[in-house]
Amino acid sequence: MRKVLITGASSGIGFELAKHYASQGWQVIGCGRSLERLSALCSYSTLIQPLAFDLTDKSQVVSAFSQLPFIPDLWMFNAGDCEYLDDGCADSDVIERVMTVNVLGLSYALDAAQPHFTSGTHVAVVGSIASELALPRAGAYGASKAAVSYLIRSLALDWQKQGIETSIIFPGFVETPLTDKNDFAMPMMISAQQAAQYIARGLANHQSAIYFPARFTWILRTLSLLPYRCQQWVVSKLIRSPS
Repeated sequence: MRKVLITGASSGIGFELAKHYASQGWQVIGCGRSLERLSALCSYSTLIQPLAFDLTDKSQVVSAFSQLPFIPDLWMFNAGDCEYLDDGCADSDVIERVMTVNVLGLSYALDAAQPHFTSGTHVAVVGSIASELALPRAGAYGASKAAVSYLIRSLALDWQKQGIETSIIFPGFVETPLTDKNDFAMPMMISAQQAAQYIARGLANHQSAIYFPARFTWILRTLSLLPYRCQQWVVSKLIRSPS
């Protein structure tokens, strides 16, 4: 029986991924801060086991990963947060909060999980298409996801020598509790269930980079190939920040 651990499983994409893998007969460890929400997730299948801890507390992460009920074949690092910078303000408090969850929290999890990695382990990390093109207000979030992408691509160079497979996931807009808070248009948005299907299919096909939805991410990736000044001009014409 295949086994998977998923962080950020109490809502959104992680919640749908846990349900998907359980429906396929996988044993699932669903991780999150809220044991109550994880209990709701576990009600979908007896194959899902909850593991509650705060990703931003290194001691909690280390403790949780030292008491796993089984060693996963697939490690899905999905947990993340998003806040925006308004009026061109480099708000260090916002940047610190976002970086703490998206970058430091991920590093705590990777550090605690790595002793369990063996040849054949698959490590998947959810980034964002926002990491590939500078967008208004997204300085903290986009920078954090750019750091995630670079970190995993760098680690992958050494991990591949150990037989460890890596995948980075670059979603566009996905309907989740995080995007529910957004006050701007989100073109080509898909459901969390659709996102989980894209991810699961990409991982099954051993894709090292998973982009979706195809049209939206292709547009942003193409724009990212332009010189920076051209990128800024195009983005300023296409995207209007809310007042």
